[in-house]
Amino acid sequence: MEKIRLQKFIADAGLMSRRAAESEIEAGKVSVNGHVATLGTKIDPRLDVVTYKGKRIKSEKREHVYIMLNKPRGYLTSTTDDRGRKCVTDLLDGVKERVYPVGRLDMVSEGMLLLTDDGNLKNRLTHPSHSIGKLYRVKVAGPVSESQYSILTSALDIDGYVIKPVDVVIAGEDESGTVLKMTLFEGRNRQIRKMCEKAGLTVKRLSRVSIGNLKLDGLPVGKWRYLEPEEVEYLYKATKE
Repeated sequence: MEKIRLQKFIADAGLMSRRAAESEIEAGKVSVNGHVATLGTKIDPRLDVVTYKGKRIKSEKREHVYIMLNKPRGYLTSTTDDRGRKCVTDLLDGVKERVYPVGRLDMVSEGMLLLTDDGNLKNRLTHPSHSIGKLYRVKVAGPVSESQYSILTSALDIDGYVIKPVDVVIAGEDESGTVLKMTLFEGRNRQIRKMCEKAGLTVKRLSRVSIGNLKLDGLPVGKWRYLEPEEVEYLYKATKE
């Protein structure tokens, strides 16, 4: 069997993303056959024994798990929290496999969140070179002026990074505020909230309603479902290298 990079082996095992594995390898937390590994190490999964923090990483082929969750507000996009806050994995009743969130939704945001133990797909979906549009429904306080709309659709500087212009559609307006539909192809930390702040707008509610062709389609808030095989195939094709 052809040798593969250590970080790929760890990601394929569903333990973490490839980039996270690289960081753990550099930190000296991964060993191969009893010796601390270095970045660039290649292994034969059939012959070499790989351990992470002293525990062996199994190389057996297995079916991966792919989940879509309609995340409620008030849940942290994480598997654990040392402050005792509620995490999205607390909602996955009946899921025995250890899955990890793909990307993030901040604690007060809601909507579609994907989780999986497929480290390869997780890495592909979160890598900057792979762009899948994510549609958000954003409720802001008050009306949106022409100048504010112009700011929202411009190449803003967010935390020292110039974002790509975002597609913004005004989907409705009433006395309670304005509904915007915003499609992002980047995932900067709290990007929409920071964009609205620069435009002088206050976000009242923020929900991710779709990722590419994947839609919530009536999935209740706080509930989850397994992705269909054709949905997983779509995600792989959409992130083809």
